Amino acid sequence: MQTYWGVDLGGTKIEGVVLSAEKGQLPSLDNVIIRKRIDTEAHLGYDHIMGQVVKLIDQIKAETNLTPERIGFGTPGSFDPTRLIMKNCNTTAMNGKPMKQDLSRLLGVPVEVANDANCFALAEATMGIVPDVVPDFQTVFGVIMGTGVGGGVVFRGRDGVPFVVNGLQGIGGEWGHNLLEENGHLCFCGKRGCVEQVISGPALQRYYHEVSGEERNMKEIMERYNLGNDLVASQTVNRMLENFGLAISVIINILDPQAIVLGGGVGNVDLLYTEGVDRARKYIFNSGELNTRFLKPKLGDSAGVFGAALL
Repeated sequence: MQTYWGVDLGGTKIEGVVLSAEKGQLPSLDNVIIRKRIDTEAHLGYDHIMGQVVKLIDQIKAETNLTPERIGFGTPGSFDPTRLIMKNCNTTAMNGKPMKQDLSRLLGVPVEVANDANCFALAEATMGIVPDVVPDFQTVFGVIMGTGVGGGVVFRGRDGVPFVVNGLQGIGGEWGHNLLEENGHLCFCGKRGCVEQVISGPALQRYYHEVSGEERNMKEIMERYNLGNDLVASQTVNRMLENFGLAISVIINILDPQAIVLGGGVGNVDLLYTEGVDRARKYIFNSGELNTRFLKPKLGDSAGVFGAALL
């Protein structure tokens, strides 16, 4: 038996998992040995976060009598493979830090690092919905649409094992920071009108407020849209669908994946799988024919930590 160790390192909590599998096999949902989580306490700084990771791994080792050979980490940002530091982390204490090297030194084993969207995509492609629907896939794109907008690319290797494409600069799959709306709202990345500034949850809520003068969350906006008595809610949902179709068509034109899995709070909106796909059909370079499968995720909030283990 071999074990797969993964850690989902978030701004609020750190979750660890150990999965088992027979030699030469990938783990499944039935192979969970342990899952454990503790608070990140990110406000206490980078060194404290690293200490919390060590604390969690020590607790898992004590409770399982197992020792990792390597550990995968899902992070709220990207590892820059050129400068060997973290970047684009919304847990800002991690930015500019040599976290991969520090974790390996502190834990005494090799580590692999990928952002949370990549881990989501890898988990759904390996253990989640994709094998159920498109078992012979070659390319999967995982979408996170929630507080932010992110993505991850997964290819199937020649050995049949799926792997994440981090890219030369560690930004593979980052469709959330492509330009979508010229002269739109300023994004933390320094550009205006990024995908994230148009179709993330906060961006859609901001649009509703700008037009109506009222503050409403996405759940309320969708409820009012479904009732059919709020013109601004209809405008907001139409904005989401049209811009989702336009933004995701770029991904389809470049990668042409067999499946796209939609995660995150906004990704739960059923209309994305019907009208959103119809909007994408208008923009792809295929004479209006769209055969890509748009799939709802199977793993829920487990995807991040499972994907980390699979790194």
